[in-house]
Amino acid sequence: MKIEVLVSTMHQKNSDLINKMNLKTDAIIINQTDNADFKELSINDKKVRMFSFNERGVGLSRNSALMRSDADICVLADDDMVFCDNYEETVRNAFEDNPRADLIIFNLIEDGKSLNRQNTNITKINILNYMNYGAARIAFKRKAISYNGITFNLNFGGGTNHQCGEDTLFLRNCLKKGLNIIALPQAIAELKDERDSTWFKGYNEKYFFDKGAVLALAHPVLAKLFSLYLTLRHNEYTKNGMSKKEVYKEICKGIKFVKKKDYKKV
Repeated sequence: MKIEVLVSTMHQKNSDLINKMNLKTDAIIINQTDNADFKELSINDKKVRMFSFNERGVGLSRNSALMRSDADICVLADDDMVFCDNYEETVRNAFEDNPRADLIIFNLIEDGKSLNRQNTNITKINILNYMNYGAARIAFKRKAISYNGITFNLNFGGGTNHQCGEDTLFLRNCLKKGLNIIALPQAIAELKDERDSTWFKGYNEKYFFDKGAVLALAHPVLAKLFSLYLTLRHNEYTKNGMSKKEVYKEICKGIKFVKKKDYKKV
């Protein structure tokens, strides 16, 4: 079982990221920067390929890595993760112990503690809980993704018009295709919070508008119902002074933007 980490990063000047992230398996690093380049390195009998492209967008970065992978299992990663020494064994054992799983979502550790929304036991991922997870903790059987034609939407995520949601739409498409997704309590990496987010600027109008655009694509019929559910459930949405009514209104603007195909006018 070949395991390969697919890393999305920006503006790397050298290969120091390999040691910084503690990569111990094969890996593909997509470096979005201002020039084009390619390097292939051998680290302890593992192959690390680093592609540099003059392009932007996290969805495009993940697609670029996915289309170049020949691994059995792919692990999605961002450059602020440091992998546990035993992550290869953890991922391999997880798929061997759960042979029906097409995707497995692992825990991340931050400041020595598991992140919020950590998995405390084996959890089946479904339409009600899939939005709880970001891409950089997901491992999947590559052929389950490629044979079903699943990719990341290029209009969502950092570096695009809509600052978030590429991971939500990815998981939603996996569910639509009938793939089996589970979450496990094992951690595979530690998250190093060493930089400001490239996209999250607080719970503002833009954040909720983009959330609505995601919901319109993920749940065309029930988008407004989901937006009401999220508004009522997440009290943190109002921490910047917006009322729940205002939050719901902004989300609905994003839903309308997609449903009425207003993006054609932009």
